[in-house]
Amino acid sequence: MNGDFRQQLRAWFAENLRGEFADLRGAGGPGREHEQYELRREWDRALAKAGWSCLGWPVEHGGRGVSTRQQVIFHEEYAAANAPARVNHIGEELLGPTLIAFGTPAQQARFLPRIRAVEELWCQGYSEPGAGSDLASVSTAATLDGDEWVITGQKVWTSLAHESDWCFVLARTTPGSRRRDGLSYLLVPMRQPGVEVRPIRQLTGTSEFNEVFFDQARTGRDMVVGEVGDGWRVAMATLAFERGVATLGQQVGFRRELDALIDLARRTGAIGDPVIGQRLARSWIGLEVMRAHALRTLSREDPGYEASVSKLVWARWHRDLGELAMQVRGQASIIAEDGDLDEWQRLFLFSRADTIYGGSDEIQRTIIAERVLGLPKEPRG
Repeated sequence: MNGDFRQQLRAWFAENLRGEFADLRGAGGPGREHEQYELRREWDRALAKAGWSCLGWPVEHGGRGVSTRQQVIFHEEYAAANAPARVNHIGEELLGPTLIAFGTPAQQARFLPRIRAVEELWCQGYSEPGAGSDLASVSTAATLDGDEWVITGQKVWTSLAHESDWCFVLARTTPGSRRRDGLSYLLVPMRQPGVEVRPIRQLTGTSEFNEVFFDQARTGRDMVVGEVGDGWRVAMATLAFERGVATLGQQVGFRRELDALIDLARRTGAIGDPVIGQRLARSWIGLEVMRAHALRTLSREDPGYEASVSKLVWARWHRDLGELAMQVRGQASIIAEDGDLDEWQRLFLFSRADTIYGGSDEIQRTIIAERVLGLPKEPRG
């Protein structure tokens, strides 16, 4: 059955990554989200129409309800086909499962069909200037005014906010509350007075991250996912979905990068350098370890700390691969032809952020130290 599923996917990608979509192979992704954005959105809609989106969602919510193994196969084949980066992944892979788990029937009916049809795009309003990896320090506030929440505060590193219609926002709804208490998970429309998006220029020269300022922005009273004040639990569930089966597809992309770098090292003769050869071998071994850990984690109903281990492993591996690419290329790595970055320069620059976004290495180590090893908790203000 899984073999048939894999063959169906391969045939569909071979048939559809042609014509108007032919140039989308390899387009998009970290540091390159600007590439052919509108056409990639049409690609996502084509996937949805063909039934290749929302695979893990229950059938009653518009998904296909396939097994975890088949979801893994999808992400593997998607990456192996060099299909473009998805523009709908935040809605489909993060918010959708969160609404299915915690949303009201009215919220599910309002938002899930539009996510699946790629009619509304979403961004994540978590990090703030004073609450990045230490998310419990969120200070963005929301107060009730009749039947509406009024939101004031600032979010930062908000991926694709400039393209998004809605944002799921972690905000403090209980005045005077501290840390994880008194937070709520709000669904906030982006296209309204009181919401300002400012792009952040990155080392790669692109601007997929943004600052978002809420100045008396509004959303309905019924736009709280879960209970008021229970936002921390809902937000952590969203992060767990973020580190789910899609990581296997991410690793196939990593393997493609490593294979290309090995080919480059052979062509340039750099592979003959014993240090470079050893680092390439260690990268290959590291990728195998990463995959084995991911499969073991996915087999558990509650991955817990293993999600933190996974983030530490892949982030450091990918950052090191960017550094190795510069070493393989040698002096050519510091020259940008006509001011444009090549794929290896972009990999090196953007992967510097891998150990920071999605929960920094320091925070992941703290989670493991406190919750697994039982070490004394880190002092917090």
